Amino acid sequence: MTRANEITQRARTTLFAFPLGIYALSRLVQLALLWWMSPDDKIRDRLLAWDGGHFVRVAEEGYPAGYTYDGEGHLTGNGLAFFPGYPMTVRLVHLVTRLDYGTAAITVSWLAGAVAAVLLCALGTRLYDERVGLSLTALFCLQPMSMALSMGYSEALFTALVVGMLLFAHRGDWLLAGAFGLAAGLTRPTGAAAAIALAVAAGMAIYRDRKSTESTPAGIWKPVLGAAVALAGVPAYLLWVGLRVGDLGAWFDIQTAGWGTTFDYGSSTLSFLHDAFKAGDGWIQVSIAWMLVGVVILAVLAVVRRVWPPLTVYGLIVLVLVLGQAGYFHSKPRLLVPALLILVPPAIALGRARPRTAALVLAACGVFGLWYGSYLITVWHYAI
Repeated sequence: MTRANEITQRARTTLFAFPLGIYALSRLVQLALLWWMSPDDKIRDRLLAWDGGHFVRVAEEGYPAGYTYDGEGHLTGNGLAFFPGYPMTVRLVHLVTRLDYGTAAITVSWLAGAVAAVLLCALGTRLYDERVGLSLTALFCLQPMSMALSMGYSEALFTALVVGMLLFAHRGDWLLAGAFGLAAGLTRPTGAAAAIALAVAAGMAIYRDRKSTESTPAGIWKPVLGAAVALAGVPAYLLWVGLRVGDLGAWFDIQTAGWGTTFDYGSSTLSFLHDAFKAGDGWIQVSIAWMLVGVVILAVLAVVRRVWPPLTVYGLIVLVLVLGQAGYFHSKPRLLVPALLILVPPAIALGRARPRTAALVLAACGVFGLWYGSYLITVWHYAI
């Protein structure tokens, strides 16, 4: 084997086999912890709990025709609150494989998580080096709410689409980046943050092209088209819901009625932190409060380190959207799983550390993170 072939083989192993191995090992340990901690044998039901039930219902039955109300005439949340990317993928997998909808939902999440791990390693390697890419992947798979990657939730699919979008944008494949950005926008409302990040990447590319002596029309229209396609995703679904219900603000009304998710510029988050640190109602509330403080610190460090601007813009907007809204605070760490930016500073530090030190730190992160997620869906009695 020639030297060039050896390098190519090593690169393939680093960018494919290693992140897949990290992801698979983390999921197996997570399932083992679930089996050990679960008071019953209904592990599958726990992986499909809470919002997972809504996603499966949308995949199987489609969307409701309009608003829904309880017995007293109060507006309630319904399936229209959930963007179509994940449930429609679940339906497709069901039709192709004939798996039941619940199993198809878990399958989509597991496969999408694997794709996200591989793409994230490739992005981290492209932005920094192989060790940082692998550290970034490991932190993503081991973070305290990585449990969402094993559940019937949309985080795994959304992360795979966002990372694919960022990776293609960094490579200059603007049409592919736009397609991934559009799919992300049709999967979660924070797809708007991804689309804005792609617009920033497109602007940077156009600026470089205009300054280049080899400027071409394609150097302008491809980034513009890619960004425009991605930006259409979230507004398209919100408009569809509005037209279906007959009220352009219907999606926001349904979200507020069902989950209390109204944007209040962070006042509810500040109140939660004050209450948690002053007289926390149990260690879960206090731990979540510290996590929210931690992600803000990590975001600041990412800005100081001048992380690639599109990734920074995406991560900061996601952070603002999650921390700036009211709702179930024990769900916020899960909503931040796709934020990615907050994982970059520790990934850089681990990539620069001695291999043994990095391995010990990641092992400790895995022990806590995988146990924490298992605890929240076995012992903890509230939704995540």
